[in-house]
Amino acid sequence: MASVSKLLLLLLCSYCHSLVTHAEDDPNYKVFSIGSVVPEANCSETKAIPSPGGATVPLHHRYGPCSPMPSKEIPTLEEVLRSDQLRASYIQRKFTASQQTDATVPTTLGTSLDTLEYVITVGIGSPAVTQNVFIDTGSDVSWVQCKPCSQCHSQVDPLFDPSKSSTYSPFSCGSAACVQLGREGNGNGCLSSRCQYIVKYLDGTSTTGTYSSDTLTLGSIVVKSFQFGCSHATSGMTEKTAGMMGLGGGAQSLVSQTAGALGKAFSYCLPPTSASSGFLTLGASSGRSGFVTTRIFRNSKVPTFYLVLLEAIRVGGKQLNVPPSFFSAGSVMDSGTILTYLPPTAYSALSSAFKAGMKQYPKAQPQGILDTCFDFSGLSSVTIPAVSLVFGGGAVVNLDANGIMLGNCLAFAANDDDSSLGIIGNVQQRTFEVLYDVGRNAVGFRARAC
Repeated sequence: MASVSKLLLLLLCSYCHSLVTHAEDDPNYKVFSIGSVVPEANCSETKAIPSPGGATVPLHHRYGPCSPMPSKEIPTLEEVLRSDQLRASYIQRKFTASQQTDATVPTTLGTSLDTLEYVITVGIGSPAVTQNVFIDTGSDVSWVQCKPCSQCHSQVDPLFDPSKSSTYSPFSCGSAACVQLGREGNGNGCLSSRCQYIVKYLDGTSTTGTYSSDTLTLGSIVVKSFQFGCSHATSGMTEKTAGMMGLGGGAQSLVSQTAGALGKAFSYCLPPTSASSGFLTLGASSGRSGFVTTRIFRNSKVPTFYLVLLEAIRVGGKQLNVPPSFFSAGSVMDSGTILTYLPPTAYSALSSAFKAGMKQYPKAQPQGILDTCFDFSGLSSVTIPAVSLVFGGGAVVNLDANGIMLGNCLAFAANDDDSSLGIIGNVQQRTFEVLYDVGRNAVGFRARAC
């Protein structure tokens, strides 16, 4: 009996080995390391390879061991996914409202900060004071907490003190910057003749203070007269970051402000796991090699977001039988949304095809909105079908294994209906250098950049 058990174990091991070998040799399969599911204790600092040009700074996952602001309180996956759904729903509602002539486009950002996962380190002021901030392609107004602060959340960095910066200047209420701020829905009146800003979030959190300018240091580049919110009060926030750096397409964003000096382009690489590092490059040079590109579409009523046209999805090398018309509403490229949200018809086809390629693994219970889950107990690695996203113009993006799975579940979800806007979330963007070449109306993807 013992010999039979040993033989069975040997056969199983051989089968698992053959699956892994098959995945390594066959582009239609990928090897997914179960170790990437479990949070690592040490920072691996894998070598990121940014393209030349622009100002580059390291980028870290907020909860990983590489983070400059480690937190002991890590939310559960279910909590994060609830916030993710709020953000996705808000983005979709905002675009729906923009298409209705009698509707008011909401100005609330629409999410708590729980879905923002990536931080960079910048310098504010002269002399520069180090500040660790979130990045978000779904935000325009950048802000940091400032002295005096009547109601601030705790942060790892010292509060920025504008009185100690020789280049700090608050905007007056009649300034062009203040008028523009009000036009975009973030004005908050005047206080002692100084322009006031406010950013509200859907969960009730907010930041308010003086709209100002000062010197921003980003890697090796110094940006003079950078416009940002000097926050004197935050409400409901428990983050350890100093604030937010907005990478959206609106007039107040970091990208728009530096377009004249650095060019209207930026890129980032989101690392495969929380224990490794990526990068953010501002002023990334255009027309570089190694990228597959697709067109950016913009909505003048919702200028913050970057839209692309997803046309098809491939699973295990085979294209899903979903007509392109189901993707015609477009998809937002968003660093702050975690999952990729698809029309229900497309998601159902994706889930079915993926399950068909995962028959060797038992099914597991859903985790929140994630309903295509598997039991990987006792395994160190598994083979999964490759998933590719096909964008307008023929750009094919072959997702990394860590861009397909979130834990033991497929990292995609369904929208409420087939006519809803899609969202390409940050899980699917992992390991790619994602180039937003706004000047040329293109988004590019370069594989294995971090």
